Amino acid sequence: MEAQAGFGLSTADIACVLATDEQDLKATYAHELESGAIKANARVAESLYRNATGEGREAVTAAIFWLKTRARWKETSIHELEGKLDTSVTFVTTYEDMKLL
Repeated sequence: MEAQAGFGLSTADIACVLATDEQDLKATYAHELESGAIKANARVAESLYRNATGEGREAVTAAIFWLKTRARWKETSIHELEGKLDTSVTFVTTYEDMKLL
């Protein structure tokens, strides 16, 4: 049951699989239901960390993801437009700005 909670199954789904009432499940196994997600997240974080600190292409991808989510890194695009007025305009767009489009 702890694993099922860690995989993201709802308490209703777990109760259905175990043929029990959802409220009884929550009352009897509150700790397992809560700790399942925490333990699963910790295992995934450990795996990602090992990949991010390893070698190869996967390490680069994992490291970038880790730094974007944990160290507040962000991708920045710079576009320069030049006009006839002898001026240049620079737009800085972050990934978060692009989500708004």
